Amino acid sequence: MATYIVFTREGTQDQGELDTYQSKVGETFKGHPIKILAAYGPQQVLEGDAPEGVVVVEFPSTAAARAWYDSPAYQAAAQHRLKGARYRAVLVEGV
Repeated sequence: MATYIVFTREGTQDQGELDTYQSKVGETFKGHPIKILAAYGPQQVLEGDAPEGVVVVEFPSTAAARAWYDSPAYQAAAQHRLKGARYRAVLVEGV
């Protein structure tokens, strides 16, 4: 069953750290069945506060999503994301 990770950037703290994350994250995709469905495109807020940006990625299963997210390569890159901004990340299974 398809599984999605939705990242919302709530507020930037250090653009340099985000730039470092951006330069490293692509390498973490190698060997993982990841499909980027949306990445910081235009948004229309229907309810609640607007995030600075939204990223939606698709995996074929929860196990595949966790394998990428929990991988040492992604966790090393993610440290820059977490230093650079306040984010929310949610894993959700499809129907």
